[in-house]
Amino acid sequence: MGFEAMPPMIELDQLTKRFGAITAVDNVTMSVHVGEVLGFLGPNGAGKSTTMKMVAGFLDPTSGRASVCGQDVSQDPVAVKRQLGYLPEGAPTYGDMTPLSYLRFIAEIRGFDGAERQRRVDAVVEKVSLEEVLRQPIETLSKGFKRRVGLAQTMLHDPPVLIMDEPTDGLDPNQKRHVRALIREMSHDKAIVISTHILEEVEAVCSRAVIIARGKIRADARPDELRAQATNHNAVLIVTTNADAAPIKSKIGAIAGVTNIDVEQKSDSIIHLRVFPKKGQQIAQQINDLLRAEDLSTSEVFIEQGALDDVFWDMTAEEKQGGNGNA
Repeated sequence: MGFEAMPPMIELDQLTKRFGAITAVDNVTMSVHVGEVLGFLGPNGAGKSTTMKMVAGFLDPTSGRASVCGQDVSQDPVAVKRQLGYLPEGAPTYGDMTPLSYLRFIAEIRGFDGAERQRRVDAVVEKVSLEEVLRQPIETLSKGFKRRVGLAQTMLHDPPVLIMDEPTDGLDPNQKRHVRALIREMSHDKAIVISTHILEEVEAVCSRAVIIARGKIRADARPDELRAQATNHNAVLIVTTNADAAPIKSKIGAIAGVTNIDVEQKSDSIIHLRVFPKKGQQIAQQINDLLRAEDLSTSEVFIEQGALDDVFWDMTAEEKQGGNGNA
């Protein structure tokens, strides 16, 4: 049985939030299942953080419904908070506490004491590598370590649902790699939502991506399915010389599946020819066969997969021209 056939861990039904005349989240409907890492994407002000705050029970919706593990967030927010770990933007903590005292405090709030409290604190400290700063005041820590303290409290009670706003913000490349591996590991038995505007994050850890702009969902698909919507998906890039570019372009332009060829001068002697196929068609093999048959000279030929950032730009262009001002 696939996870799609199981009850969703997070379910949003026409979720809407207005701040006066501004609609920050506009009839958002989606669900997230165990085993999914959902990348919640959008430019600043698109409605990402507002949506997540409503799911976590920190904001009441204007209309619509959010549920976590089958429990309505508005009707029973305390029960919902037992089922989820929430990492908000900025991960607010108590600056005068040390990570150790803070995590023990959070463990007590979650209902753990004695040996069990210590066991859980030790486990998350090891997972996010906090050992070296455990007894330093949090206010003295770097942004990356503060973020890791926030991640630790999110995972402390081992919840079935994790909601994280920019989880790798402030981390260096090695720390990002470690946290992404941790997210992939946890996803086997959890439903995880990551809000981000960093597309690299989606490519690295997400099994699914939802793009939101002006409070509305613009796309909901796997990252590879979104890349397939890029204008250069399955385009063929040919690297050649000035002297060979014209005959190559002329011959390839006659292939039935070719719609357009862009020419870009890269240097005094090197030219890039980007050959675009008709939607859904593969033209690489035909181009390869033609180049060999005609003995046309190239230094490099490869197929482009399409870039997620191009799709993101196309879907959120209107938002970039004037957002609603609410994250």
